[in-house]
Order: sequence, then structure tokens, then C-alpha cells
Amino acid sequence: MKVDVKTPDGEIMSARAATQAVGAALRIAPAFVATAVDETSGVETTIEAHYLAERGRYIITTIVNRAVAADFDEDRLKHTAPQAILRIAIPHCVALQLDDSPTASWTTVADLTTAEGRIVPPWMAQAVVKRGMKDERWEVIEILYGTATLADLPPVKLIALELNVPERTASDWIQKARAAGWLVGMTSNVGRPAGG
Repeated sequence: MKVDVKTPDGEIMSARAATQAVGAALRIAPAFVATAVDETSGVETTIEAHYLAERGRYIITTIVNRAVAADFDEDRLKHTAPQAILRIAIPHCVALQLDDSPTASWTTVADLTTAEGRIVPPWMAQAVVKRGMKDERWEVIEILYGTATLADLPPVKLIALELNVPERTASDWIQKARAAGWLVGMTSNVGRPAGG
């Protein structure tokens, strides 16, 4: 599904729109508008979502469905699946810096996402699971945890999938990252408990 993500004032979403700090290394866009067209049903769905710090994630505040084809599916017009759009849109709204230099530019998670739909590139996933890569590992855990939490997805499952580790290892790494001062202000109520 192709999703068009913009700021509430109609600008194309970019790292520049990510102005709100979340955690130790992430910035997010405070709000976004995302639109997807389902060619099969002839229905366009637009959602607007806003980040609520007290909930630690994006909350959908508006959903608009409209027919865009003469032979649209009435049932699909009445029922929407905004969570799928939200999941695809979130990586466009989360930004990070890939190095610590003062001149480092911000990039969105979507810019890092590979063609296979993965959030972190395979080379990065392989590097952070090696022994002795703690700070780098915690930074990647924060990226993945933050992305999952903001989209109201289970972070343990996402981390396990992205880094190709057992869920128990992912849960342990979440707890250790939090203890090391990462994941500040991020909590998840989805999936297995993992230290917040």
C-alpha cells in the first residue's frame, strides 16, 4: 500500500518536520496527515494523527473515507483499516541522526527503510547484535521501540523480527536499554511486557 504522508499544513513530510524530541535520540513530527488509495475497492482513506506525550504514541483524531472510483465497494467505504496506514506513515514522521557530529543531518526512519519493508538496513541489524556494540545496540533498540510504540505495535515482536533475535532477547535488550538511560518517555501497552 502506498501512503502519502504530509504535515497538517500540507507540506511533504520530511525530517525537517520532526521537531519534537522523544527518547534520547529521536525527534518526531507532532502531527501528520496520511492518505492511501485502495485501487481494488475504489476507496481513499485519509487519517490525521497527533502525538500525545501522556500516551506515548500517535493518536488518530480524524478518519475520512471517500469513493474515488465509479464502481467503489460500499462495504469498504463504511469500514476502514486506519492502523495499516498509521504503521506505514509513522516511519516518515520519526527522525534521527546517524552520527554524533555537530553537523550531522537528520534523516527519517522511512529514508533508512529498505525495499523489503524493514526499518533498519540488514547491515545495521547484523552489526548491533554483535558483542561489545552496546551503545549502538541501544540506539537501534530505541529506533525500533520508538517506531513500534508510536504506531501502537508490539515492540518486542518488531525488535525480534528486525534484528533476527528471539523475543526473550529483544525483551531483555529493551530492559537494558531503558536501564542505560534510553527509551526515556516511551512506554508500550502492546504485546508482552518488557520493562515499560
